[in-house]
Amino acid sequence: MNDTTTSIDEGRPLRPRCLCLMINSPLDLAWVEQDVAEMGPGQVLVTMAYGGICGSDLHYFHDGGFGTVRIKRPMTLGHEVAGTVAAVAPGVTRVKPGDRVAINPSRPCAACKFCLEGLPNQCLDMRFYGSAMRDPHIDGAFRTQLVCDAVQCELVAPGVALELAALAEPFSVCLHGVSRAGPLLGKRVLVSGCGPIGTLAIAAARVHGAAEVVAVDVTDETLAIARAMGAHLTINVASDKDWVSRYSADKGTFDVMLECSGNNAALRSGMEVMRPRGVIVQLGLGGDVTISQNMVVAKELTICGSFRFHAEFALAVRLINEGRVDLRPVVTHRFPVSQAREAFELASDRSKAMKVLLDFAAT
Repeated sequence: MNDTTTSIDEGRPLRPRCLCLMINSPLDLAWVEQDVAEMGPGQVLVTMAYGGICGSDLHYFHDGGFGTVRIKRPMTLGHEVAGTVAAVAPGVTRVKPGDRVAINPSRPCAACKFCLEGLPNQCLDMRFYGSAMRDPHIDGAFRTQLVCDAVQCELVAPGVALELAALAEPFSVCLHGVSRAGPLLGKRVLVSGCGPIGTLAIAAARVHGAAEVVAVDVTDETLAIARAMGAHLTINVASDKDWVSRYSADKGTFDVMLECSGNNAALRSGMEVMRPRGVIVQLGLGGDVTISQNMVVAKELTICGSFRFHAEFALAVRLINEGRVDLRPVVTHRFPVSQAREAFELASDRSKAMKVLLDFAAT
């Protein structure tokens, strides 16, 4: 299907074809055959190996979007991907055919005021794979072959599984969140919410020198993976009703909170167990929340957001390549692309799955 063929009628080459996983409307997934884009200057063609299903993909699948972001027309999903370079445009030297790469889905314009200020994750003209934030939508990378810029590709070291390289994007989100907290060396860190981002945040905190990482969630299944990812202690807050009182004594325990659930109650509980001048980094997305202004003032707390990433993508791949983080516990299931619907449905059940991957080589 991906081989170039010749038109009988016109005697000229036809474009190679690939399969793309498209969302048409809530719960309406379909594999659609399309032309592979032509390579331009500085671009490469990558044959996809693995793609991780993200929370945003699930929002599109179940609800057609999140907040004010809504699908207005069919869109290819996916942004957590890795594969093998199949071809490169003339003059490309960053990678060569046969190289295994993780692909950065973030494509800032490099020309707007925020890019020029060194804040490319806040780009005014961002083209992020699999996003309906702008219209026309930006198609994603859940496709058998993808043309991308060579600068988006980070080499995967020999012996490193491509399924782990596909985790570079969500791990980058966590590394950026950790950077928003300031130095973690010797700090006590609370991770609230142990979905894929929360569990990867544990690894990010550990590699940045946190002295202790405590993870809290409402299910034992997710907490088991949190322990495998390096949490020193895990707490099921649904069954341990006294945990806040223990950790809030003497004005609190934790220096940093990485809030990954987006849950209002989790944020409020976290504020109670923070030490004075602690830093709360909000990574999880949710609705509107209410907080105690008195507590923020009295404890002199800092609350900040964290959005996507930029330079952290290369760091994420480097840490994976060097074996400085072991992200294998996060990957709980792999599905052939022919079972994409089953993969999305399982990925939606946090009691049964953590990170679910699509295997583009399997049938």
